[in-house]
Amino acid sequence: MHQSTRLWTVFALSGALLGSGCATKKYVQGEVGSLRDQTDEHIKVLQSQVEHTQTDLAKTQGDLAAQGQVVKQVSKTAQEALERAVAAGKLAEGRFLFETVLTDDKVRFALNDAALSEEAKSALNEFAGQLKQSNENVFIEIQGHTDSSGSEATNMRLGEARAEAARRYLNASAGIALHRMSVISYGESAPMSDNGTRDGRRQNRRVALVVLK
Repeated sequence: MHQSTRLWTVFALSGALLGSGCATKKYVQGEVGSLRDQTDEHIKVLQSQVEHTQTDLAKTQGDLAAQGQVVKQVSKTAQEALERAVAAGKLAEGRFLFETVLTDDKVRFALNDAALSEEAKSALNEFAGQLKQSNENVFIEIQGHTDSSGSEATNMRLGEARAEAARRYLNASAGIALHRMSVISYGESAPMSDNGTRDGRRQNRRVALVVLK
């Protein structure tokens, strides 16, 4: 082959290779750009999912904290009522619903007396209405409490008599079955206020109705 012909052939091949190289480079760049776009989009999706997860976690933590606060507000005697009912197999779910405390301001038991006043009956009617409105199969522990006046033995009997009076009234007036209620006396052993003051003693003379499920 003539020398000039050979040179032109080399130039032609080189041009073809160079042209092919440019095309390949553009193709690779295009693929890389496409993959980068897809990766960026995927990262955005992941970031959004992480943000939603963090939001849900914060809400859950807040709910748990709120529930913890509610639990802290449940009285010690209500917690004990729940433990007793669970141990006796009285509950379907084993949980506390609410507690209603009827102090002497509403119940107004006469001194050393377990008879229900009209105010006490009205308060119990309101309690029974609340139960009927919720329409749940519940168990009720009725707790009798007294102030520190009198002997410990007398106060234990008085607390039980007052709790039993409330139980009998709820059965007779609201039709709550007796087997769905139990009574217990704490006497003077679980004061909610200072027995050294008249107002404190009045608050300690109370009946607590603990509703469980």
